[in-house]
Amino acid sequence: MSAVMITRKVRKWEKLPGKNTFCCDGRVMMARQKGVFYLTLFLIVGTCSLFFAFECPYLAVHLSPSVPVFAIVLFFFVIAMLLRTSFSDPGVLPRALPEEATFIEMEIEAANGNVPAGQRPPPRIRNVQINNQIVKLKYCYTCKIFRPPRASHCSICDNCVDRFDHHCPWVGNCVGKRNYRYFYMFTLSLSLLTIYIFTFDIVHVVMRSVDKGFLNTLKETPGTVLEVLVCFFTLWSVVGLTGFHTYLISLNQTTNED
Repeated sequence: MSAVMITRKVRKWEKLPGKNTFCCDGRVMMARQKGVFYLTLFLIVGTCSLFFAFECPYLAVHLSPSVPVFAIVLFFFVIAMLLRTSFSDPGVLPRALPEEATFIEMEIEAANGNVPAGQRPPPRIRNVQINNQIVKLKYCYTCKIFRPPRASHCSICDNCVDRFDHHCPWVGNCVGKRNYRYFYMFTLSLSLLTIYIFTFDIVHVVMRSVDKGFLNTLKETPGTVLEVLVCFFTLWSVVGLTGFHTYLISLNQTTNED
């Protein structure tokens, strides 16, 4: 009996020349530098765990059971948006195949002609008409393609990304056309969660201080002090970032364009 050789088809993500890592058969896509992403995850989970352990039991009894319920719902939504942003394709544009790259190079050389020695060649730009307007497409020397409008090459991931906004180390991925909505929902929900925890930390301290005094309350709930510090320093950056992206959305701009 002759052995039958079965060759496995190589998936597209397995031969992607960029600097990304893949898991779950290519369904999870991230940048190789993921250290700050783990810090983001640790800060969110750690702060919320302290809130659920120290404040929620007291507030559920003395204020309303809806306080921890809403916090849990908001927490899971933040985590879901974070993972959706971090693990999804931001809009990577495929590079030109060797045959396509050779053809494009021949076209460029034929259009530019011979460049005298010592002179810089003209920029590689292709003019296309979109909605009766002439748009200049820039050439990417790495991907060997003329990038679409609003696309840019990420030097960290080494890929051209459609409607590139920025590379965010806090989510461990680029932010582009395909995951920008999740990134914005993540920053918006994280701002609400931070404000929510910070507010009820203060409410918790005030309510317990009425009976036991301020210093005794802090001694009994040491996690509250840590939560207040983390939320206070996080609040300005996260809320500011959300406001900045709300401003960009109103102008239909990206961070890269701004």
